[in-house]
Amino acid sequence: MIIPVIDIMNRQVVRGIGGRRDEYRPIESLLTRSTAPVEVARALVERFSPPALYIADLDAIRGEGFDEKLYRELLSLNVPLWVDAGVRDRENATRIADAGIDGIVCGSETLRSIPAFGEIINSLGCTRVLFSLDLKHGTPLRSATLTEMIDEIMVLPLKRLIVLDLAAVGEGRGIPTLPLCRQLASTYPQVEIITGGGVHSRADLDAAVAAGVTGVLVASALHDGRIS
Repeated sequence: MIIPVIDIMNRQVVRGIGGRRDEYRPIESLLTRSTAPVEVARALVERFSPPALYIADLDAIRGEGFDEKLYRELLSLNVPLWVDAGVRDRENATRIADAGIDGIVCGSETLRSIPAFGEIINSLGCTRVLFSLDLKHGTPLRSATLTEMIDEIMVLPLKRLIVLDLAAVGEGRGIPTLPLCRQLASTYPQVEIITGGGVHSRADLDAAVAAGVTGVLVASALHDGRIS
């Protein structure tokens, strides 16, 4: 699966660059002149007919609250949404689910704890919840080591795991997480592995398939026309 990513900041779609959010600027796209989230989403849906859209609500991730009205506007496009809105606990996740979201992304960057993620799965079910293993230069964005975090996560009834290195986002230098994805796909075949960050061309997608990845999150390469 190719899952288009829409990074939203101040109700505009922005281009992610290496996780350095102070450098994010309104997107420039070959698909649309608009930076409005619904219009960008519509352009992606019309061009690519994707199986889902990944929405990174950067304002919510920074602790500024959910934009539930925007989520409902995006749902009018009739495409499943995977939304990362800085979930911290079951209460946050339930609010997003109540807005009609198909996939609630729970990122290690913002989750209160791994046990809190277990509570979310128990409440909402594993089919609606995705865990995002958020890395930067290969290191988890929390105090636990990578091995410790994987061990904690994989004892849970997890259906989909996102592995994302923020340092690679928007850089177009290839997907650095593929060795880890290959290991995870081999060890945990019951879990769908989704990755992204750094996609430059079709060759990167082929490499992801070879690593056992189920889906790839892509943004810049779609807007630049490198993947058509």
